[in-house]
Amino acid sequence: MYSQLRFLTLLAAVALTACGSKPEPEAPAPQPAPTAQPAPAAPTDDAAARAAREAAERDRLAREAAAKAAADRATALEQLVAMIHFDFDQADIRADDQANLDRKAAILQANPGVRLRVSGHADERGSDEYNLALGNRRAGAAKRQLVNKGVDAGRIEVISFGEERPLDPGHDEDAWTKNRRDEFEVTAGGETLVLP
Repeated sequence: MYSQLRFLTLLAAVALTACGSKPEPEAPAPQPAPTAQPAPAAPTDDAAARAAREAAERDRLAREAAAKAAADRATALEQLVAMIHFDFDQADIRADDQANLDRKAAILQANPGVRLRVSGHADERGSDEYNLALGNRRAGAAKRQLVNKGVDAGRIEVISFGEERPLDPGHDEDAWTKNRRDEFEVTAGGETLVLP
């Protein structure tokens, strides 16, 4: 019986030992190796060079367009402010100034936000009152020509300075010829001028 008892004890010890130990973990199933994603292709030297050339061309075209727009603005402004002149004691537009007014009308029609002031001037001969009235008639004549070409009359203001603002302070025919004039001033919209 002693041997049976010993055998049962031994069997119990083995069973306890077996119950007390942790089972060995199973090895994870082998995973398939990840498939390598192809890296995005680096631009070739040809593609990079072509992209750089295209960017440079866009920049060049933008600079040229800006330079042309600035030159057009300067030309339009120069044409708008160009003076016209008159014969002695006259307020009729001279034939050689008609083309000047035609250019002004075309620019004004292409730029509806532009407003002008026309100032009429006279030479020193005649009374102050007479020369103020003559300057007013001269400025009015220019305005009428522009309105006849389709420019809204409300965009053109007229003023007379008579003999008060001579271009040439001389007292001879050369000075008087320069002083018999209409001057044109852009009073609004000049920063966005375009040529027709």
